Amino acid sequence: MTSRLLMPFRSAAPGPVPAGDAPGSTRPTAILDLEHPLTVAFADRVRRAALARGAVTDRERLRTAHGIIASAVRPVYSVDDLRRVSRTLRLGRGSCSQRMAVLEAVARSLGVPTRVRGLLVDGAFWYPRFPGLRPLVPEDVLLAWPEFLLDGAWVPVADLFAGHGTRGSGADGAGADGGAPAGGGGFTNSGPETLFEAVARTAVDWDAPPACAGSAPCDLSAHLRTDLGRFTSRDELFARHGQTLCLAARTLAEPVLGRWSAGAGAEAKSGESRAAA
Repeated sequence: MTSRLLMPFRSAAPGPVPAGDAPGSTRPTAILDLEHPLTVAFADRVRRAALARGAVTDRERLRTAHGIIASAVRPVYSVDDLRRVSRTLRLGRGSCSQRMAVLEAVARSLGVPTRVRGLLVDGAFWYPRFPGLRPLVPEDVLLAWPEFLLDGAWVPVADLFAGHGTRGSGADGAGADGGAPAGGGGFTNSGPETLFEAVARTAVDWDAPPACAGSAPCDLSAHLRTDLGRFTSRDELFARHGQTLCLAARTLAEPVLGRWSAGAGAEAKSGESRAAA
């Protein structure tokens, strides 16, 4: 059972998908604060690492950035989707959404236009992470899913590593920086691996899966409630549709969830089960 008690008012069907594609941009926003010294320094770090690895294409540089973020920013359950990238970098920890925002900021700093697809995802998708708190899990979760303009085509974050051989194991993949763990199988949304790490290891598809090429574990379409369309920035998405939790819930939850390492709750529950056995 999911809950609407902690959510802002949002109708079950928040209106039609915006007509036309969002153009994307390389400009800074309130969240993607490209001109902040910490963001500038981090983008420079990615440039140096990419150069050292011989990563010369935009796709290769973004793979390099992904690996560095996976290593440098600890995954937690922060609920503030409007947090500035510079603050995430300063804290050295962030939610899946906040870490993706860092990747978007790096992309824009490298001159790669970005935009996001707004997805309302079934809250039950997050049950494995909060086994003892299911009544408090929001009914749906608003997810900003980044896309990058590479070689004239929009590429979702899940496809950055497509055609990369073994995902996450190359010199510019997340595995090279201690990010996504090795191994097969689809994304289970449990344990320390978040969606951010998973895209470097396995395919992830929110639509009915021709893109999965017969690989059922990558199909997450059953969890997608509403496709809200594309937005030039995550700022625009959240300004129009709000965040997942209401302000009061975010204020109370952030001090705890903002430091709670991803997978900790599920691992503790698993440990209790093993002890009981």
